[in-house]
Amino acid sequence: MQEFLQQVLSGIASGAIYASLALALVLIYNAMGLVNFAQGEMAMLATFLAFTLIEHGVSYWIALPITILVAFAGGIVIQRVVIRPVERAPVLTLVIVTLGLATLINGLAGFLFGYLPRSFPSPFSVQTVSIFGAAASYQDLGVIGVSAVVLVLVYLLLQRTTLGLAMRAAAHHPEASRLLGVRVSWMLALGWGLASAVGAVSGIMVAPILLLEPNMMQTVVIYAFAAAVLGGIDSPLGAVIGGLIIGVTVNLAGAYAPGVGGDLQLAVAFAIIIAVLVLKPNGLLGRRATRRA
Repeated sequence: MQEFLQQVLSGIASGAIYASLALALVLIYNAMGLVNFAQGEMAMLATFLAFTLIEHGVSYWIALPITILVAFAGGIVIQRVVIRPVERAPVLTLVIVTLGLATLINGLAGFLFGYLPRSFPSPFSVQTVSIFGAAASYQDLGVIGVSAVVLVLVYLLLQRTTLGLAMRAAAHHPEASRLLGVRVSWMLALGWGLASAVGAVSGIMVAPILLLEPNMMQTVVIYAFAAAVLGGIDSPLGAVIGGLIIGVTVNLAGAYAPGVGGDLQLAVAFAIIIAVLVLKPNGLLGRRATRRA
């Protein structure tokens, strides 16, 4: 029982990372009806920025907010410069643009920093504490805590502020929002900035576990996609719930399912994506699509 609980706690820590990146995916999907395939690479580049700041003597807890602010600004710039000129183009065009952006960012990171894996410092100790008889590291608990704070702040922004209301209105009812004086284009840009900032937190939290290199987020983003699809690609709360479920499920499968481990754990995520798309395409909390006759 203690081993099972330990696997669950470790899965929740991983799930918190998947949840934050899945939330970033959902924010952009809500804004534009688009899955941003560059989300993981944007998070990776932000993590390299944090690493550079820390290497130059900046405290971790100062580098973290600086990186989040720069990532936020970078997301806005990407929306205004890269996405806005093609935002009315067919969805396939937008998908190709985000795939191209992902490739460009990955190549840029490789050119600037190289592909040699680097150790990323963690402010949390690897020592463990007993929780109901299971050993949980302070690092896992710290990841859960930081991710939870970010998710709560995003929820409060979207649900309890005028800016959040304007962002949601611009995403779901752009024409009506324009009639009410909402600057829809800038609300979409802020959505990209917010998604980029949330993704940066995900990258910084996972880097001490996976090591920092340009391809580090490519596996994580698959789990995040699975989380977003499971929870409902248009539901921020669903992304959080989906991330936790994916984290725990993948961890338990790796520990107890025969032959599942390492890269084969990705198969579990793909199986969940396929099952959800076949059995419940809207996900756990996604809105059902309706069409007037």
